[in-house]
Amino acid sequence: MTFAPLIPWPFLLAAAVIVIAFTGWLVLSERGRGREVTLPAIRAAAVVLLLLAALRPGWPGGEAQTARAELDVFFVVDTSTSMSAEDYKGTETRLSGVKADILAVAKELAGAKFSLITFDNKASVRMPLSQDATALQTAVTTMQPQNPRYAAGSTITAAGNLLKDRLTAARTQHPGRPALVFYAGDGENTAAQAPGRFAVDSGDVNGGAVLGYGTKDGGRMKDPSGPGYIRDKNNGDAISRADEEALKAISAQLDVPYVHRTAGDSPSPMLSKATPGSLQSPVDDGPGRVELYWLMSLAAFLLLMHEPLRHAAALRSLRGSSDGRRKEPGQ
Repeated sequence: MTFAPLIPWPFLLAAAVIVIAFTGWLVLSERGRGREVTLPAIRAAAVVLLLLAALRPGWPGGEAQTARAELDVFFVVDTSTSMSAEDYKGTETRLSGVKADILAVAKELAGAKFSLITFDNKASVRMPLSQDATALQTAVTTMQPQNPRYAAGSTITAAGNLLKDRLTAARTQHPGRPALVFYAGDGENTAAQAPGRFAVDSGDVNGGAVLGYGTKDGGRMKDPSGPGYIRDKNNGDAISRADEEALKAISAQLDVPYVHRTAGDSPSPMLSKATPGSLQSPVDDGPGRVELYWLMSLAAFLLLMHEPLRHAAALRSLRGSSDGRRKEPGQ
């Protein structure tokens, strides 16, 4: 058996000595007056049980979630126009797959802090690091692909500098706290210049994955300003094609694995690959304790359960006596 006291040992010991001494004095005093000593003994026993519960006794065993709440998780999402291509789950957009995967990761890593960064022509923080799951869900569900009217060509590494700044700030605020990065996109670079590199400091990213969406055959992109689809320069349907090689290059720069995502995929593959090396032990379930303090608390409750009943009976008796006295003058 092991103990994990809720308050320091000296305070518990002092409280136990006071309770035992006071109980002994009370029992001797009541006995000397010829009174019943059962009630004081029961109350003292309940207090002792509560003190034992405060020691938090337990047996080694069970499982415990050891460190999922000690993670910073950054989602970096491509919201350029190409993410509206309908080649995910048949006719759904790539961004719909991203949304489903982000919420699945957040559910698996419940308790961690999450941040959402999106990019098209430019990058922005849609949600700073927070444990507010509702805020994350709202930010994710309201994401929309960029309107083609405002598109000016996007680069797949547009969020690099912003991600670097956010990671540095997180490391400064909480040194040693692991950070996971999940980059989600299709790899299509539409800017005139070639994509740059993710200039992330070595050691700032402890795990994560690059998540790829879309197909090589590509898909049409719905025009948000009308009922039809975005047109190309030949007045045909514009087709966006995923570029897995570009996504694999990003995964190499971030030193995280690449995982292609298709409709119906469970979150297990991306999560099992997302926590290499040093994160395996902290994130996985580890040995825990079988807590026993609740048994002592329950016993104390049962011992004292008669107290409100006794007081209620005494109150009824007092009211009955009072009513009897009020009736005497009129008799």
